Amino acid sequence: MARSKSTDIEHKLIRKVATAIRDYNLIEDGDKILVALSGGKDSYALLVLLDKLRARAPIDFQLIPWHLDQVQPGYDGTPLVNWLEQRGGHYEIAKHDTYSVVVDKIEEGATYCSLCSRLRRGILYNAAEALGCNKIALGHHGDDAVETMLLNMLFTGRMKAMPPWLKSDDERNIVIRPMIRCFESDLIAYAEEQAFPILPCNLCGTQENLQRQAVKELVHDLERRWPKARQSMLASLTRAVPTHLLDADLWRVLGLGPEGLPEGGKGKDRLRVAG
Repeated sequence: MARSKSTDIEHKLIRKVATAIRDYNLIEDGDKILVALSGGKDSYALLVLLDKLRARAPIDFQLIPWHLDQVQPGYDGTPLVNWLEQRGGHYEIAKHDTYSVVVDKIEEGATYCSLCSRLRRGILYNAAEALGCNKIALGHHGDDAVETMLLNMLFTGRMKAMPPWLKSDDERNIVIRPMIRCFESDLIAYAEEQAFPILPCNLCGTQENLQRQAVKELVHDLERRWPKARQSMLASLTRAVPTHLLDADLWRVLGLGPEGLPEGGKGKDRLRVAG
């Protein structure tokens, strides 16, 4: 269980989470929020920080920790369950054998992450609806946003990161990312300080040369040259200057540039974000 003593790193993280919640209106009075708990450092931190903010918030909202047992070989969720029991309150443990599906559908040596995440997402969305939760909180942080932006720029030719608030394509769920302004280095320090019982992911942990890992290393290399590179890239996502981008569809939506721009329509993602 997370220790009760408040620390400098905890104060820093709480401040960043509270700022994101306020700036993007992520949590409102009466919300019932499913907190996706993977067993990794980020999701543990997310639940603890939201617990602490909930205790002092001027509004009332519920948190339902939810964990998925994917039936991976060697999986043992006992440390997580014990931690949740010590925390107290209602929690949910779901069990779905996504492991067998992934290893059956994906060739050995190929990247499991895409299919695995799609299967998890579908189960997660259904669980939130069944539990009557109107929002789902995920533990993505600022490094995830920066890496996603670079992945999209380098491999898909899109300027796209991770939004702090997102309605799912089927419009059944709202996903929030309260830690979007936190950095992974702080979360690593916090996890060590709080002694979270981390559960390893044995499905993809041994797969090397994944694109995200390569981008993570690229960001580290940039930071070694320019120590503020990571912070600057995250800050850039909050300071977009549409007039100096080349997206004609975005110009049309925002009424920028000369009149009479030709019709576009190259993708719903940009128009959805812009609108």
